[in-house]
Amino acid sequence: MSILFANPPWWEGKESRGLFRKKRWRRGVRAGSRWPFTFLGRCTPDNSRAKDYMPYPFFLGYATTYATKEIGKDRVFFRDSIALSESYKSFYKYLDEIKNKIEYLLIESATPSWDHDYKLIKTIKEIYPHLKIIVAGPISTSGEKWDSNIVHAVVKGEYEKNVMKVLAGENGVLNHDLLTKDEMNSAPFPYYDKMIYDKYFDGNPIPMHKLHPQAHIWSSRGCPFKCIFCVWPAAMTGNDPHGDGKRSVRQYTPDYIENLIKDLTGRYKFNAIYFDDDTFNIGNKHTENMSEVMSKFDIPWFAMCRADTSKKETWKKMSENGCQGVKLGVESGSQVVVDKIVNKHLDLKYVQEIVSHIRSLNMSVHGTFTYGLPGETKEDMIRTKKFIQETKFSTVQESGTAEIEGTPLHALINEEKLMTYPGAIADENYDRQKDGGKKWQSLVKELQNN
Repeated sequence: MSILFANPPWWEGKESRGLFRKKRWRRGVRAGSRWPFTFLGRCTPDNSRAKDYMPYPFFLGYATTYATKEIGKDRVFFRDSIALSESYKSFYKYLDEIKNKIEYLLIESATPSWDHDYKLIKTIKEIYPHLKIIVAGPISTSGEKWDSNIVHAVVKGEYEKNVMKVLAGENGVLNHDLLTKDEMNSAPFPYYDKMIYDKYFDGNPIPMHKLHPQAHIWSSRGCPFKCIFCVWPAAMTGNDPHGDGKRSVRQYTPDYIENLIKDLTGRYKFNAIYFDDDTFNIGNKHTENMSEVMSKFDIPWFAMCRADTSKKETWKKMSENGCQGVKLGVESGSQVVVDKIVNKHLDLKYVQEIVSHIRSLNMSVHGTFTYGLPGETKEDMIRTKKFIQETKFSTVQESGTAEIEGTPLHALINEEKLMTYPGAIADENYDRQKDGGKKWQSLVKELQNN
């Protein structure tokens, strides 16, 4: 048995943009991104350039080393075509080179890329009929009627244990089988390809955009919160598509994270560490433990956080131990939207207080916001703009709300049960856009006019 873990190319041609109407390639990010989308990148097919947004493909990376431990290094292959900025021609050339070495091909996919990916999968199956194709990622929760002649197996949730079941002979749809906390902390470190370790990049929070290359790591898996549009806690690290079940968090031990960072910084020349957890600062104890781990390394670090899950003293400890910036998911400047539509239940006045506190500790704060939620009005969006202006964020990220398989947003709209989220209304004016990048484009002009 042998397998290729792949994040294949995703290009959508050229678009004109900017003052001089220069045509640029529209490229997609899929694996590693909680919100897969397309954007106008700096790269072109087979011509990689640094500092395009490029998330590390966590599920693929961990599954690669997990499978390697089980079946041997010579039987496991990894290909992140997105990070390589690889053309379709180059990807097929690579498949041709290893076609006699692999039996299984796992492709990660999600709603925004599925139409594209399915065409790719069918082409691969036509060219290499011997390959048994495994579909993984958020698309696995879609309820799609899978063609068994094309798709051999569908893996729901985390990959490690279910992929080994497929390699042992199972097929069809495999339901969630997550690593336990003990299994997670005894698993091998995720795979980093020496060819592309320096391609993974997130420009925020500042000054991370100057610190390249960056190691993207997890200190935990899962999130207890139930934001309506968020896919990973609902579909990947849990099984809660309706947002009405219990969600758990499994945290890595301080020893595991310390040894992981020693391994990464020993083999590669990383200039920053980014904790890209769903929510890094769940619990003061865990956050302080991670801060103590980072105090042992002379390297700046950053984290994806929530505003109201840490004491002010914990933020201070993060700063004292090398943290230079955090991301805070806020989503909206309208309290009604945050509570009744997003289901985030975050006090916006406290957000402003904590942003000021974090900035006073000489850390940057990057705020993330989403627009175009069901039931969100123009007035709500204007309130968000005003909130951003009034709050001392270092930088902000504004995007359109994508509807991704596995999220409560998608499940509840499909089942006409969105009323379980008071205020969320999917009427004829609601745009069910799969691609948040494209949705944001359509909203920008409307917001500018207001």
